[in-house]
Amino acid sequence: MTARRAMLDVLKGETISPPPLWMMRQAGRYLPEYRETRKTAGSFLDLCYNPDFAVEVTLQPIRRFGFDASILFSDILVVPHALGRDLRFEEGRGPLMTPMSAGDIARLDGSNFHQHLAPVYETVKRLRAELPAETTLIGFCGAPWTLATYMIAGHGTPDQAPARLFTYRDPQAMERLLSVLADYSAQYLIRQVEAGADVLQIFDSWAGVLDETTFQACCVKPVAEIVRKVRAVYPDVPIIGFPKGAGSRYQHYRAATGVNGLGLDWTVPLAQARELQAGGAVQGNLDPLRLVAGGRALSEGVAAILDALGHGPLIFNLGHGITPEAPIEHVEAMIRQVRSYSGK
Repeated sequence: MTARRAMLDVLKGETISPPPLWMMRQAGRYLPEYRETRKTAGSFLDLCYNPDFAVEVTLQPIRRFGFDASILFSDILVVPHALGRDLRFEEGRGPLMTPMSAGDIARLDGSNFHQHLAPVYETVKRLRAELPAETTLIGFCGAPWTLATYMIAGHGTPDQAPARLFTYRDPQAMERLLSVLADYSAQYLIRQVEAGADVLQIFDSWAGVLDETTFQACCVKPVAEIVRKVRAVYPDVPIIGFPKGAGSRYQHYRAATGVNGLGLDWTVPLAQARELQAGGAVQGNLDPLRLVAGGRALSEGVAAILDALGHGPLIFNLGHGITPEAPIEHVEAMIRQVRSYSGK
């Protein structure tokens, strides 16, 4: 008999009490065992591309906390890296790439794409074999817009002005870039499902910087294309969209892209989250800094989400990734509070 994976049931619209729980960036620097593995691995990319290391760090939070879901340890920028763009990570600066121009789009090379990403697919395959049967395995990619912001600027920026200017000055070139990224991202996700992923998540970390017109063109349209292409091969695999900062546009995003679940950032009011929940599963949305603060700030934040959303399809999560300074005992306190929720 197949073990029940609670997160899959919630993504079908069921209400489960207590709700399934996981954290974005749950394999990360707040864990001492992660820091030790990272030292052994060397570079961050070595950690991503070596299945032995990637499997180990993915499993660490499952062993420690028993989360209901495990997310593949990798990075969103492996997709442009697999298309021939250079990529390196520097301590204190994050990812660095050579900024690309409109002329570079035609030179993106996918001839070695799946071979380059073969270690990632191997990691997914091994994870599904090693994870507890009841643990949902999440595969993921970065949304085309968010990938494009890093590719154009060459690094993260506060408001992604380089990519926005690129879009305004040459919308056709941006459309071409997003189309290429959507196509290869869909292929990447399909391969992750083939390897054993149960659920897919699309991270659009910079959706919130776009105005109405560019949100539709740069965020909604390419994600809808990814969903369409994945569903053509795997119609029943749930997909979560996380357009961070989408605000009042979350409902349109869900309707226009066709995602099953909505990842909500911590700025989404719980009244709005309840309205969104009427259309399907929501995921989130505790402010990661409440987890750092602990105490009353943490317990009140958790209680507010459970009170507002616990009577509908909810995947409890943070509103963005856990930060390195979050104390482990605060994570444990959050888990205890969520798992003691009865839904009454």
